[in-house]
Amino acid sequence: MPSLNDIRSTFLNYFEKQGHAVVPSSPLVPRNDPTLMFVNSGMVQFKNLFTGIERRDYARATSAQKCVRAGGKHNDLDNVGYTARHHTFFEMLGNFSFGDYFKHEAIPFAWNLITGEFGIPKDRLYVTVYHTDDEAFEIWKKVGVPEDRIIRIATSDNFWQMGPTGPCGPCTEIFYDHGDHIWGGPPGSPEEDGDRFIEIWNIVFMQNEQFEDGSMVDLAMQSIDTGMGLERIGALLQGSHDNYDTDLFKSLIEASANVTGVDPYGDHNVHHRVIADHLRSTSFLIADGVMPSNDGRGYVLRRIMRRAMRHAHLLGAKDPVMYQLVPALVRQMGAAYPELGQAQGLITETLQAEETRFKQTLDRGLKLLDDEVSGLPEGGELPGAAAFKLYDTYGFPLDLTQDALRERGLGVDTDGFDAAMAEQKAKARAAWSGSGEAADATVWFDVAETGGTTDFLGYDTETAEGQITALVVDGVQGDVAEAGTTVQIALNQTPFYAESGGQVGDTGQIRTDTGTAEVTGTVKTADVFVHLAKVTKGNLTMGQAAVLEVSPTRRSAIRANHSATHLLHEALRGALGDHVAQRGSLNAPDRLRFDFSHGKALSADELAQVEAEVNAYIRQNGAVETRIMTPDDARALGAQALFGEKYGDEVRVVSMGTQAGSGKGTGGDTYSLELCGGTHVRQTGDIGAFVTLGDSASSAGVRRIEALTGQAAMDHLRAQDQVLSEVAGALKAQTQDVPARIKTLLDERKALTAEVAQLRRELAMSGGSQAAPEAEDVAGTPFLAQVLQGVTGKDLPALIDAQKQSLGSGAILLIAEADGKVAVAAGVTADKVDTVSAVDLVKAAVVELGGKGGGGRPDMAQGGAKDASNADAAIAAAKSVMGG
Repeated sequence: MPSLNDIRSTFLNYFEKQGHAVVPSSPLVPRNDPTLMFVNSGMVQFKNLFTGIERRDYARATSAQKCVRAGGKHNDLDNVGYTARHHTFFEMLGNFSFGDYFKHEAIPFAWNLITGEFGIPKDRLYVTVYHTDDEAFEIWKKVGVPEDRIIRIATSDNFWQMGPTGPCGPCTEIFYDHGDHIWGGPPGSPEEDGDRFIEIWNIVFMQNEQFEDGSMVDLAMQSIDTGMGLERIGALLQGSHDNYDTDLFKSLIEASANVTGVDPYGDHNVHHRVIADHLRSTSFLIADGVMPSNDGRGYVLRRIMRRAMRHAHLLGAKDPVMYQLVPALVRQMGAAYPELGQAQGLITETLQAEETRFKQTLDRGLKLLDDEVSGLPEGGELPGAAAFKLYDTYGFPLDLTQDALRERGLGVDTDGFDAAMAEQKAKARAAWSGSGEAADATVWFDVAETGGTTDFLGYDTETAEGQITALVVDGVQGDVAEAGTTVQIALNQTPFYAESGGQVGDTGQIRTDTGTAEVTGTVKTADVFVHLAKVTKGNLTMGQAAVLEVSPTRRSAIRANHSATHLLHEALRGALGDHVAQRGSLNAPDRLRFDFSHGKALSADELAQVEAEVNAYIRQNGAVETRIMTPDDARALGAQALFGEKYGDEVRVVSMGTQAGSGKGTGGDTYSLELCGGTHVRQTGDIGAFVTLGDSASSAGVRRIEALTGQAAMDHLRAQDQVLSEVAGALKAQTQDVPARIKTLLDERKALTAEVAQLRRELAMSGGSQAAPEAEDVAGTPFLAQVLQGVTGKDLPALIDAQKQSLGSGAILLIAEADGKVAVAAGVTADKVDTVSAVDLVKAAVVELGGKGGGGRPDMAQGGAKDASNADAAIAAAKSVMGG
């Protein structure tokens, strides 16, 4: 009997053999469709390929896509645990063609996989087609499906549309007959809602485009979009029609039973099912960057978590349960989805903190619920005001209250709940108006109330799509912002960081189908991210979808300065004492500024010690990790809080650096641990280098250090070297006796410059925050090519030698760019010089980069060039020389 992991692999391997690129699942938070709360189908990540906006290096693809349906119009939450096939999280298997193949290939692909690879009996299968799709009907007959098992459907069930306008087309679906011992009829019959005939695969023929006037034309690029639920096909192949009887869910339900001590049978079964399903959705959402909160995606996550936690409570669990089940989930799904294992610590801590806090109020909330319903007749309704009190005071979402009452045969007065909610918003508006905030800030309260707050996506991306929820000009909301207008823009989600905690707001660009706006800054008011912008082309209108792009170079520099601030803070504590505490900061793209409590100026030795220690942890190139916990737990762990910041129920805790015996962290080796909501580098090595500009007084008892990182730090060092050289030259002209102090300064600067150069080479070798490239086989010879930034030509021979030693056998091509100059070097190991010449590789690459010539030995050669932007062509030219 195949496991779900086996079935997933069989599906992907089958289509890979049919020439499909195996594409990893996209994150659950959609980056390219702002109308969706969560990714709910396999085609979402390919939307722009179907519409022709985007091109990739493949025309057919296959994937196993993570999906969540627990919010918005796609909401299965209420049914989960009570039915055989509803889930909040599920996996969608799919194969896709982007103008490559169509019906005559897609139908046999599906039929051969289902009846051949999976061995499903043909006589148990039925198919449906759109009632006018004679072509699909004939293809199904050709592959061997009898006519009486091909059912024509005239409804939208078999006609797919992306929206009111745009790509669309007929569908064909495959159904499995579970047998006459289960009630239900075939699709199209009055009994079709029964469980006997279950849809297992849907194939969409994306062949038309529909316009606003209702007209429809054929698409120039006709495509295929398919979907098959892994849980559903898994149940079938494992001999059941119940998804919760599959090996994956049995394992999770068994883990739930072991932790709670309650057998997963009889009346208890639904509780374990809810816990198992919700464990998957919450864990994957947290792994993809969603954190529990009181609005947006975070609110949906919290609803799912608390629903599972209440079912654990109904099983009699006295302690938090969910976090104890995470290892079982990682064992089952971690191989297919590595991000689950990578975020295991974050998932565990988040679930434990959330459930601990929820259990503290659950008993009181349930007692209130018992008191309120004690006098209700069977079938009665809980007053809306009482339901709202549960929500407002105890954090019970309305659907959680409804879920608890459903088991007692009771309902909720939802109209009364909505009225109580509206009354609270009116009071909040009045409080806001009298809070002393800027007068135009009240408009953002309106925006938050009508359009919702903003979901921040920028911790793991600098590009995304969003939907415009407000356009404000001179404090007044409008529908359109024309070219030349200075406008404040709000969107439902954004990768732009809003100024906070000392980190400046992001800049960049917002583009729609009708216009472009340059973002000059980002701030936050009433939990709405406000993009300060000027429309530079066309116009922007309310409700439009927009492409959002943060300025990547600027964001990168800000991240480096922010992370360096954390290292600086800890280095100051180590050099001066634990009395050092942050009193203010600025993390800008060009510099960082850090104010801290200390009574006197730093000595030259103290400043040098701090600078050296920060650079030591930069060279360590350790991962920068983020965890979510309560403020009290974070402080108990030793995390430093930011001066003047207000913290909610949960905080982000950023850790970096490893130092054995520091006495911090669960392992006792974390160097820096701080509460912080800003953006950071992925590895400390991404900071590059750190140079202090000096120490000064900020106010009484407060000192200020300004510093530089990365390229700005290296430019500063070069400038100082130049000044020192000029001073030395002037003194030498006056006397032959050069002062010892000048020599000492020059030696110190040379040593620091050498240290920076060594750091640059180490980062180049390690790949920095990016994974180092792997060698590929070219005509029988391992070949490694790499493009390096900030590395000079004189550094390349040492890097070539190091790569040779690491590679063992093969050829290496390095293209380096620094200070506007481009250098190329190639190396060939001794066992390959008879078949490959480093001189030939360099000459071929240099031509593509606008240079001429190049020379050296067969095992090592170098050349110069003008422009590294054509690096891909240069690498391809080198491969061609090798016969690739």
